[in-house]
Amino acid sequence: MKMSAQHVTTYLYSEPVSICHTEVHLSPRNVPGQKLLSFELEIRPEPDFLHSRTDYFGNSTTYFAIHEPHQTLTVEAMSELEIEIEEPPCPELTPAWESVRDHVRDAVDAECFLASEFLYRSPLIAHGCGTAAGASREFAEYARGSFGKDRPVQEAAFDLCRRIFKDFKYDPRATTISTPVAEVLKLRAGVCQDFAHVMIACLRSIGLPARYVSGYLKSGENTRGAEASHAWCSVFCPGFGWLDFDPTNDTIPHGEHVTLAFGRDYSDVTPVKGVALGGGEQIINVSVGVGEPGKARRSPLPRPSDDLS
Repeated sequence: MKMSAQHVTTYLYSEPVSICHTEVHLSPRNVPGQKLLSFELEIRPEPDFLHSRTDYFGNSTTYFAIHEPHQTLTVEAMSELEIEIEEPPCPELTPAWESVRDHVRDAVDAECFLASEFLYRSPLIAHGCGTAAGASREFAEYARGSFGKDRPVQEAAFDLCRRIFKDFKYDPRATTISTPVAEVLKLRAGVCQDFAHVMIACLRSIGLPARYVSGYLKSGENTRGAEASHAWCSVFCPGFGWLDFDPTNDTIPHGEHVTLAFGRDYSDVTPVKGVALGGGEQIINVSVGVGEPGKARRSPLPRPSDDLS
């Protein structure tokens, strides 16, 4: 099926900004089950410099600079995609999680070696990391509630996903993007970025590679996190690749999610981030719409977001 996505970020400044430098990760990836058909990026005012590249993780990244004074900056991304609904593997067909841990630890092949870089601490997930940093007891203890002896890794990871959904309260006022993941674990509250970080920290604490996924979610009656940028996580499984889990909505993404980018944590794939000279006070409004081609509609009441860190 075809799907469209529209993402608009607007910065309103109380005083003129003389210069700004901004980086965005807003172009969806080509991944299994998702093919990018078209992408447009509109920036107002028009940049004086714009350059696109592919970053270390294979994400499409665009950098731009504006050198003229402005009090409003609007970044609008429009995408058309082909989505193929793929059912996740049967849990019992995936190997025991201990086997996954050992294969990655021993780097038995190139695929496991590449996945091993997602075992370690990262800028926003300094706790819960296994081999290099020493496992965080709190995250490991929480993870052990799902990862019993010889349990298939997909089954155990989905159980962890479900427990985070049940144990944590979705509350946009509980945290900011600077709230440490260890504090989120104590608060048992936050938003999709927080829940993805908690799940990643738990997985890494027991030696499983886990990465952060940035994207969108099609709005539904009971979905959470669909009005702005969404986030979930993936765990690596030899022979099956990266398996996605959305702890914010207690689901395995297939068909309703759009993948933008992935990295070690939010800091690697922030949808829009940058620096500005001047500006005074600022308000950031973000709205996202996902739906049928040509029918994606943004949220009618954009709200402040953490898309700028």
